[in-house]
Amino acid sequence: MLAARRLTADATELSVVEVPTPEPGPGQARIAVTGAGLCGTDLHILHGDYSSRPPVTLGHEIAGVVDAVGDGVDRAWLGALVAPETAFSTCGLCRWCRIGRPMLCAERLSVGSGVDGGFAAHVIVPARLLHRLPAWLDDHAAALMEPLACVCNAILDPGVVQAGDSVLVSGAGPVGILAAQVARACGGIVTLAGMDADAERLALAGELGIEGVSVQDTGAREALAARGAAREIDVVIECAGVEAAARSGLEWVRPGGRYVQMGLLSGNVSIPFGLVVTREIEIRATFGSSPTGWMRAVDLVTQRAVDLAPLVSTVLPLSGWREAIERLETRRGLKTILDPRLL
Repeated sequence: MLAARRLTADATELSVVEVPTPEPGPGQARIAVTGAGLCGTDLHILHGDYSSRPPVTLGHEIAGVVDAVGDGVDRAWLGALVAPETAFSTCGLCRWCRIGRPMLCAERLSVGSGVDGGFAAHVIVPARLLHRLPAWLDDHAAALMEPLACVCNAILDPGVVQAGDSVLVSGAGPVGILAAQVARACGGIVTLAGMDADAERLALAGELGIEGVSVQDTGAREALAARGAAREIDVVIECAGVEAAARSGLEWVRPGGRYVQMGLLSGNVSIPFGLVVTREIEIRATFGSSPTGWMRAVDLVTQRAVDLAPLVSTVLPLSGWREAIERLETRRGLKTILDPRLL
């Protein structure tokens, strides 16, 4: 089969190569991949900013159909549309594993970085990582289950949005739009803040019933600042991973409010941390997903409280990985999916 792989530790590009089709071992399932999303983490891997174990097939936002299972796995999984958790292996013994937070295990190996991922026709995962998805879900949109599970881990476990809360989400990318939908499902009154370059994305948010504004628009920014000064913003969810957005979020959230950092801030940043003390702001930060977050994500999609399909803007074959990266880096569209079935 074909796979898009990082072949060496200094490789800054993917190589689409032939590899043997894997067979599941005991306790494992094989997924025939229908779509795998390109994520900012994949760029960090190629830039050497996020650890990986090459040669390795990238891709951790995966959806597909189970087409083979190993010994000890219920054959009822065969033919099911699924998405897998990413923590392929952990020690299983540390405090983080024992409380259901495998992403914090020091010995964790993740799909798409530590072991082969979904930029291939097939991927092998432990069957315990599988989540069955509703049959009606678009098989490309299903690849967005992993980022949705990350959002649910950040917002719902424990819950940070109460019914009637005024919620500001910064960052109009896929994670920001997913976070806005989850916050709304909790009963929040949501505003999504982006940049002028995010006009298409903010328009999509509007079609989903979420108010979108550009912080580069003077009137819109002044209105947000006024709401902050009036102590009207209960929750800020920062998904952009930008220092200026983090700073504004801490300045605008009300005293006693809740601030969630989802966007990965690169390097050292300067933020008004003194406000956290003087305003008694509750801060939460999350990295990746959790089993509980995955269960909540599946529930939200099944109940149609979150719509994934509109976020898929482009579907490309594995050979289109360069275009996928270019679209991500230039913020064209929203989520690009690689479908290994395409030629």
